[in-house]
Amino acid sequence: MGQKTNPIGNRLGIIRGWESNWYGGNDYGDKLAEDNKIRKYIHARLAKASVSRVIIERTLKLITITVTTARPGIIIGKGGQEVDKLKEELKKITNKEVQINIYEIKRPELDANLVAASIARQIESRISFRRAIKMAIAAAMRMNAEGIKVQISGRLNGAEMARSESYKDGRIPLSTFRADIDYALQEAQTTYGKLGIKVWIMKGEVYGKRDLSPLVGMTKGQSGKGGDKRDGGKRPRRRK
Repeated sequence: MGQKTNPIGNRLGIIRGWESNWYGGNDYGDKLAEDNKIRKYIHARLAKASVSRVIIERTLKLITITVTTARPGIIIGKGGQEVDKLKEELKKITNKEVQINIYEIKRPELDANLVAASIARQIESRISFRRAIKMAIAAAMRMNAEGIKVQISGRLNGAEMARSESYKDGRIPLSTFRADIDYALQEAQTTYGKLGIKVWIMKGEVYGKRDLSPLVGMTKGQSGKGGDKRDGGKRPRRRK
């Protein structure tokens, strides 16, 4: 099953946490649809800010939105002007008070969403898909990833028949639940149609209990930004 399921969903409650954290009664469907609307709006509004994840927490009167990004300066703006504008726009969408937290991703080469989005942008700019993929794999391995796999599907190079190609370096143990594997899917729009890009990145193995917060391993700075720190789950020493 590990080969077929989404690696993130397969590890929820084990080493991964949820990106929507709230309780819903009869209005569960409305809240879920609103979460989807918020995420779509933020990704479209901050398309140039390299946004990876949007984590939403709700209380009765407040919605807390946490954005992880490789370029926090674009979101915050000069003196926090841009983030204040975004907050007001989201208030109009949700009709509730909104709080925005911003966390910086220090190593975007190890974030599957950002890697897949980068490959998609390069393909849309008419760069060879093989070159874009090989550069992404080399960058991830330089940043000490234990493994990375990229799969691209569609009418590659404008071929009449769609096909898939996979490129891999290192190991991706999909059936090992303690393996910290990041996964993402992005699409690239070309003149011949859409290409699907899937990325798996193996960051290491997690031993023992782990905080299931989606922001585990990150620290928030005083300016509203934070840093992405590698989880310190090291292999335990063997007793002699």
